[in-house]
Amino acid sequence: MDFDLSPRLAQQLFDGEAGSYHSWSSTEFPLLAEEKVGAGRLVLQPRGFALPHYADSSKIGYVLQGSDGIVGMVLPNSSEEVVLRLKKGDVIPVPLGALSWWYNNGDHSEEVVVVFLGQTSKAHIPGEFTYFILSGGLGIMGGFSTEFISRAYKMNGKEADKLAKSQTGILLIKLEPGISMPHPNMEIVEKMVYNIDAALADVDVRGGGVLKALTAARFPFLEEAGLSVNHVKMEANAMYSPSYTADGTFQVFYVARGTGRVQVVGIGGKRVLDTKIQAGQLLVVPRFFVVAQIADSEGMEFVSILPGTSPAVEEFASKKSVWNALSPIVSQVALSVTPEFEEFFKSNMQKTTILIPPTN
Repeated sequence: MDFDLSPRLAQQLFDGEAGSYHSWSSTEFPLLAEEKVGAGRLVLQPRGFALPHYADSSKIGYVLQGSDGIVGMVLPNSSEEVVLRLKKGDVIPVPLGALSWWYNNGDHSEEVVVVFLGQTSKAHIPGEFTYFILSGGLGIMGGFSTEFISRAYKMNGKEADKLAKSQTGILLIKLEPGISMPHPNMEIVEKMVYNIDAALADVDVRGGGVLKALTAARFPFLEEAGLSVNHVKMEANAMYSPSYTADGTFQVFYVARGTGRVQVVGIGGKRVLDTKIQAGQLLVVPRFFVVAQIADSEGMEFVSILPGTSPAVEEFASKKSVWNALSPIVSQVALSVTPEFEEFFKSNMQKTTILIPPTN
């Protein structure tokens, strides 16, 4: 396996007064196709509206910024639109084939920014999300002939053209002031949206940082997307210690804030990546490869996804380390060290979690 694992920034695919959409290309980032994972970032200006669409991939959206986001969704095999409010820190699963629209309901200058991370195992282009937009310049309605639209919707030719071709916008449009979009259903929000920023920490280390793990056991709607989510805030110079997935799945990290350094070790003990990483970059770690990160002086925050609803992540340098599970004599022989050093080695790990504060 010989791929360039270097973290990448997204490429801008669309930009207009309503907002922009950015994506990571599998052509520029072949590892996306290899691991069948995709990512994108949506930026909505006030009154920016993402036209109704569905996609060929299941994914989760994580709200990086904004407090006035609204999403409407129609799940597969459902005839009901569900409208939800979104704010910073929200995680929202978007199941495969679900129809959705997105809107920034704010009337001031704050953008709504959502990063999407997901699987592309059923995608037309492995490693990328392909969107099917209902209307507009790239819409499905305009793709059919006037005859077919007339027959489908029981209209004459003039009416059919009006239906299919009135909307000329592409992907994102800006709505006029005064248009009132549907109100969110607050009773359903808690079932379909989870604010991970407000959740209790699974790991909280003074000087190290905070880790929050979100699986279907805590948030059942995640099962619809078949994904699990981690959210990590690392303090200045803290370490996210070495770990790997033991179930043959990838790990994807999106850096939301800060900078740091990342190392990945792969087949044959080869260090396949040793580089800086910064906000806005995407890091893909192949299955079974071991990854570790150290934050710079400003700290670092990232969100990551793992396939499956109960991922198997093994740690290397904490009290949950696989080394600690081994018999002392096995560790001694494997490392070629004395019993005293083996005991010292394991006693140090008993004091740490996956987040390690800097040494004084």
